[in-house]
This record gives sequence, C-alpha cells and structure tokens, in this order.
Amino acid sequence: MDIEESGLLDIQLSDSEEQEQVQKIDRTGQTEAEFQLVKQDYRAKVENGQIHSSVQLPLTPGTKKQLFQEAIHAVEELYFFRRYQEALNFIQGIHSDGSAEAFDRDSRELLHVYQQKCQEKLISSCYS
Repeated sequence: MDIEESGLLDIQLSDSEEQEQVQKIDRTGQTEAEFQLVKQDYRAKVENGQIHSSVQLPLTPGTKKQLFQEAIHAVEELYFFRRYQEALNFIQGIHSDGSAEAFDRDSRELLHVYQQKCQEKLISSCYS
C-alpha cells in the first residue's frame, strides 16, 4: 500500500485568516450596579476560634461535604489557638454522637491525629 493512498500524510493545514474569530465570553457575572450592591453589604468573615460553636452535630452520611470540612476546621482552629482540651471535647462529641462514622477514612484519621496531638500537648504542658 502506498503512503499517499493511506492518508497518513494527508494533513490539512488551515490558514488562521480563514478561521472565524471567536468572540471572548463576557466573564463578568454581574453588572457594576449589582457588584456595588454586594460590596455595600459585604463583611469579611473573621474566624476567631468559634467555628466549633456553629457546627451542627450529629453529622450523618448524607450530609454535605462542606459540613464535614467545617467540623475538621473547627478542630484545627481550636488546636491553632492552643485550646487543646476544647478540641479534645469537640472530637469526643463527634465520636459519642456517631458523627465519626459519617466521615470518610482520611477525615477520621485526621481527627485521630489531632486527638493525639492535643493529648500530647496537654501532657507536655503538665510537665512544663
């Protein structure tokens, strides 16, 4: 079989002038007036160690992923603010009400890591 017959080298190059100019899609999702309205009411969300108080427990398997992430962020925040006992209490609450069963394996492991870290910090602070 001849290479010319196989179509292997039958490549068509298009001239860029012949192609239609594709219009750019307007990426602004709102008008200036709508933006100014949102801007007027906008307040930055400041987290100051109170995420855990807004988490609704128990969490069930059908719960949105965002709520599971919020629970993990609550533990991380308590740890960051060195409120280790509160973090342990929150983790214990997650385990005692059955919420832990709804978390995925990685999230349960992360909670366990924070639980261990908080326990270690509390023990080391007793000996300091």
